[in-house]
Amino acid sequence: MLPKNQSLKLRARELRNNMTEEEKILWERIRKKRLKDIQFYRQFVIGNYIVDFYSHQASLVIELDGSGHFTKDTMEYDEVRDNYIRACGLKILRFRNSEVRDNIEGVIKVIYENM
Repeated sequence: MLPKNQSLKLRARELRNNMTEEEKILWERIRKKRLKDIQFYRQFVIGNYIVDFYSHQASLVIELDGSGHFTKDTMEYDEVRDNYIRACGLKILRFRNSEVRDNIEGVIKVIYENM
């Protein structure tokens, strides 16, 4: 079982209730076992982090990166976070928000190939 910081539970719920447009687009395509009959969860707590999408069955985390993810500080934070998530035995796929908006079929194909 993955470690989970219970104090992040309310924040995760807030994020689920306030998804970005790109998260909504992707969620509509992967929810309800629409890809390979695999269940995904959104805004899932892993350790001290909240990931955008997570599938236990596929051991997969999907992250969507908006413009705020490309500053030096945020990139360093993401690297530490990704290393932790990988150490939990999970694969991480990262997509820019623009990829989801402009090429959702390509994003779905990459996810499908990595499940």
